[in-house]
Amino acid sequence: MSTEPVPNPHATAEQVEAARHDRKLANVLYHDWEAGSYDEKWSISYDERCISYAADRFRLVAGETGLPYGRALELGSGTGFFLLNLMQAGVATTGSVTDLSPGMVAAALRNAEHLGLDVDGRVADAERIPYDDDTFDLGVGHAVLHHIPDVERALREVLRVLKPGGRFVFAGEPTRIGDAYARRLGALTWKVTTTVTKLPALSGWRRPQAELDESSRAAALEALVDIHVFDPAGLEDTARRAGARDVRVVTEEFSAAMLGWPVRTFEAAVPPGKLGMRWAMFAYRSWLRLSWLDRRVLSRVVPRAWFYNTLVTGTKIA
Repeated sequence: MSTEPVPNPHATAEQVEAARHDRKLANVLYHDWEAGSYDEKWSISYDERCISYAADRFRLVAGETGLPYGRALELGSGTGFFLLNLMQAGVATTGSVTDLSPGMVAAALRNAEHLGLDVDGRVADAERIPYDDDTFDLGVGHAVLHHIPDVERALREVLRVLKPGGRFVFAGEPTRIGDAYARRLGALTWKVTTTVTKLPALSGWRRPQAELDESSRAAALEALVDIHVFDPAGLEDTARRAGARDVRVVTEEFSAAMLGWPVRTFEAAVPPGKLGMRWAMFAYRSWLRLSWLDRRVLSRVVPRAWFYNTLVTGTKIA
């Protein structure tokens, strides 16, 4: 049964405290709060840049076999970044978005309508997907598994709603080692930026204190919704226990993550629009160069568990 998205755009201090004892409530509060600005915060777009990014992630772990898929489900869709861009790339023809957050489902449906894509949406718990058995040809998700309390149960649900022979692809999941250095780099960048911008000469680079306080509350919720970090071999085992076949896990972003997390944190700490297009192009091109270095060189010498992003795919037994 569909649920009408009714977002809660802010979270009070009392709600944040309640969320400390309820991870699913934390997910709803945090993602409702972020829904209106999520695309801007994470530089999400629905043009060639992100279409290529999404399609490249998909092909990196799943290859070209089976393309194009028919109906696809996105778990924890957020604003629809992964599925909508995959559909634009021709990976799937129709889609369904699901998320615990009503605000995110509403944002994803608005984005799909704007893009002219055939997509429906439901507010849904990933551990109890509200679709019938054997409904979808493809299940996808980006940066979602680490938010789900019971990952194995969620994967079992994904396999249930997939048709026999259907495939799932999840990308953007943090490794244990990658998460450790990313969080340290982010925290250090935030501290340095918010301290230095107190200097009178840099006052124009400092966000109003009320906005910084709100960001701190959002960060407190973000720490609650990030439940898991993954060891690549352990994620493979989890997918197999859930019943998946042809399981494959790959990792990416080592030097690129060491740039990306400080860059994103710095962008969040200064006033919107302050950095401009030249900064955006510098950050993007630098990330591309380091991603090339990671893929072509460092992946051959650095253990896969040291990379930041984990991607996993598997199929349902035919």
